[in-house]
Amino acid sequence: MASHRRPKQPSRARVTVLTTAAAAAVVLSANAANAAPSEKLTKDEVKAKVDKLYEEAEQATEKLDGAKEKQQKLQKEISTIQDNVARGQEDLNKLRDSLGSLATAQYRSGGIDPSVQLFLSSDPDDYLDKASTLDQLSGQQVEALKKIQDKQRELAQERAEATDKLKDLSATRTELAKQKSAVQSKLADAQKLLNTLTAKEKAALDAEQAQAASRASSRVDLGNTGSASGRAASAFAAAQSVIGSPYVYGASGPSSFDCSGLTSWAYAQAGVTIPRTSEAQANAGTRIYSQSDLKVGDLVIFYGDYHHVGLYAGNGQVLHAPHTGAVVRYESIGNMTFEFGVRI
Repeated sequence: MASHRRPKQPSRARVTVLTTAAAAAVVLSANAANAAPSEKLTKDEVKAKVDKLYEEAEQATEKLDGAKEKQQKLQKEISTIQDNVARGQEDLNKLRDSLGSLATAQYRSGGIDPSVQLFLSSDPDDYLDKASTLDQLSGQQVEALKKIQDKQRELAQERAEATDKLKDLSATRTELAKQKSAVQSKLADAQKLLNTLTAKEKAALDAEQAQAASRASSRVDLGNTGSASGRAASAFAAAQSVIGSPYVYGASGPSSFDCSGLTSWAYAQAGVTIPRTSEAQANAGTRIYSQSDLKVGDLVIFYGDYHHVGLYAGNGQVLHAPHTGAVVRYESIGNMTFEFGVRI
């Protein structure tokens, strides 16, 4: 008689493993079929992407510089207000002491006036609002109370102003951290791209940039500063003295610079204070819209949002701090989107 044993079923655990493995194989097969072949970017493609990231990093850098400048300004303003409040409180205390002395003298001469007694234990604003009490005070007491009232109002306004500025300072610090993070993220992305290049490709890219800087330098007429004003010529000479200094975001000299850090530092060496950021520098003088009208030492503003600035070097060249990984150098004005010049 034939055996009709039921075939042995695989264990549940084994079925699960086999099913999972089969599913994974299907997924891997599908992904392999759909995945685009990995292609290495060429040197020029890497350069284009890196240049774009550097430009975006510089946009964030100028916002970072602006937030830093605002923070410093707010801190100074808050410190001044706090000093004023402290001095005002001292003045208020003296006025109160003076009124107390009047009350004491009045008491000794025949009893303290009830209205003065009321003031000494309450708010003078409420007190002075009760006009009927004024005729119970001497002229000297009325004058003292009015001074106290004015001082209290002044202090209240200054304290409110300080509170508002402290809130603004907190928001500015948040913006500062945000822009710093944005800069660092863009630079990290750029470095990752550069790391995909071979040593030979990196060397070729560096050589190309060095040749471009050399060509720009050869086009600059180093004696062509006669048309510049004394201050502009001095600022340009200061910038020339730091050619080769590295670009560092947020830096304003004397050994490293970002774009607006270089121009503000250069003019400071000429005894002229200009704003710290390129956007603010765009409004620091007379605008020159024709490149042919530019003079050596004029500021040159680039891009629609004014996030880059350099110094005009003559003959269609600018002297500027370009971006991370580069140094202060000459470059053709045509390599960037020219907006206008600014004559300080």
